[in-house]
Order: sequence, then C-alpha cells, then structure tokens
Amino acid sequence: MSQLETRIKETAERVNAALDGLLPKAQGSESRLLTAMRYAALAGGKRLRPFFTMEAGRLFDADEGHLLRAAIAIECVHTYSLIHDDLPCMDDDDLRRGRPTLHRAFDEATAVLAGDALLTFAFEFMAEPATHPDPQMRCLLIAGLAKASGAQGMVAGQAADMAGEDIGSDLIAVTRMNRLKTGALINFAVDAGALIGCASDAEKTSLSRYAHDVGLAYQMVDDLLDAEGVVRDTGKAVGKDKDRGKVNFVTVLGVDATRDRVRMLADQAKRHLSIFGPRARSLIDAVDFIIERRY
Repeated sequence: MSQLETRIKETAERVNAALDGLLPKAQGSESRLLTAMRYAALAGGKRLRPFFTMEAGRLFDADEGHLLRAAIAIECVHTYSLIHDDLPCMDDDDLRRGRPTLHRAFDEATAVLAGDALLTFAFEFMAEPATHPDPQMRCLLIAGLAKASGAQGMVAGQAADMAGEDIGSDLIAVTRMNRLKTGALINFAVDAGALIGCASDAEKTSLSRYAHDVGLAYQMVDDLLDAEGVVRDTGKAVGKDKDRGKVNFVTVLGVDATRDRVRMLADQAKRHLSIFGPRARSLIDAVDFIIERRY
C-alpha cells in the first residue's frame, strides 16, 4: 500500500469511527429510520471528500479536530446525495458500494427520509461550537456547504442530469452539469480545509482551481467506468447511462477524447499546487489515484 493509500485509509477509518459514535443507535419508534441512516453512512466508500478537507487544512497546520468535524458534515451530505440519486425516481439503481441500495434494503419512503435526516444532521453538526470556536467561521462553513449542496450546486446538477436528453451533445452544458453535480461538493471539501486553515487569498485561489479540475476529472473517470468498468470493481451497476440514453462526457466526446481530457485536467490540477511545494505531495498524488481508480 502506497503512502497516499495509507493516508486515505486512515482518514476513512477516522470518519467511520466518528460517524459510528455520532449517529444515534436504533431505538424506539425511530428505529427503522436510524438503522437506515447508519446503513448508508457506515457502508464504507473511499471518503475522498473528507480526505480533501483534511489534507487541504494540513497545509496550514489547521486544528485536526475542526477539520474532521467539517469533513464529517460534508460526507453526510455526500451520502444523502447518493441515497437520493439511487431512488427509482432518479437513477433507479439496485447496487451501491457492493450491496443493495438503501431503498432496496429498506423501502423508498425510508430511503427518502434517511437522506433528509443525514442532510439536516450535517448542518446541525457543522453549527455546533466544537466544529470551530469562532461563530463567524461556523457561519462561513455552513453557508459554503449550503451553496455547494443546494440549488446553486449539487441539486442543480442533479436536476440538469435528470433533463439530460435536453442537453444533447452540448459539451459546455454537460461540463456545467457535472461541475455542479460532482464538482461543487469536492470544491467545497477543499475550500473548507483552506478556510479553517486561514489560507491567504492566493492560496485559496490555487486550491479552488485544483479542486475544480479534480472534480471534473473525477466525473470523467466515473463516466469511463460506467462505459468500460465491471461491477466487481465498481461496486455499482455499469453501462446504465447508455442504456437510459443519459448524456455524459463519454457520450459527447467518446472514450479516447475523454481520456485525453482527464490527463489534461490532471496535469493542470497538479500545476495549481506549485505554490505549496512538497507540502502538497498528498494532494498531488491524489490526482493520480483518482484518474487511475477502477471503482
């Protein structure tokens, strides 16, 4: 296991342990809802968004406890988005992270409510003084997360994805859709680390540009995996975009051109970190991890 993979694994383990302790245990009349929340939130996954928050903050020696709490809130929003994305009214998927999606394991109504509960838990958690002693900092984090996950971010991207046939082969529209649906939360994950670390304006700009390119590259790799991957590796259905006539980078550009753009974005993302020198090694290595992943 490489040094980067070890760091990603360590972050995932810290997030998993924290979520296990923070999410209420199943009890009383809310037992089914709470069990469903835990089923989704503790299902594993790469936890890359928390990794980005932690690593960005470490560039500035930010408090690890503050970074971890922000990272957990971001991961709860991400998990909510996966639950809703899998619903029959959205992508209607049966498999996520190698096991049945939440609405298959429980039922559709429970899945909707569990997603809603994780989303609201994220903001409750971010608002607590333990996230940061400065209330202004907490407000900035809450506002940033809200913008990244709402009608100016992830939800807007999902809406565009659902109207995919109307986008056609417009590359600009496809790029914007994915910039919102996938990139906005990745961007905020990096921004949160920089914010907690009190980065300078120039440092924030460099990290934001890095996150922008990483977010697009991440989605392009997802589209390539949907076109060429296997369920054994991805832990979710493949070939579904083509079967449903959905628009993505591969359907617009083709496989080879999408790969070329992934490499271009990867190189560009690394260059954005040049001002940090060797301190940004983990974030630089994460680019290669993302573009070479098979799941």
